[in-house]
Amino acid sequence: MSSKEKYKEIFVKSLSIDNAKFHEKLKYNEIPEWDSIGHMTLMSGLEEGFNISLETDDIVDFSSFEKGIEILQKYKVKIDE
Repeated sequence: MSSKEKYKEIFVKSLSIDNAKFHEKLKYNEIPEWDSIGHMTLMSGLEEGFNISLETDDIVDFSSFEKGIEILQKYKVKIDE
């Protein structure tokens, strides 16, 4: 599994959405499942899945699937195909 597939899988699982609702332009609060509770579940899933510890500023800045890729690079997580 590529790191991008893993990243997408963590999104889908953490937010409890089906693949049909997922797209790479997904943004915070764009779907009901990605509310504040869903956000913290997602952050926890990413920390566990990639064995990292996100800083508070990065958790707050994590506003979309694409922005998340940028933030994860800061933690040496390279999201590739």
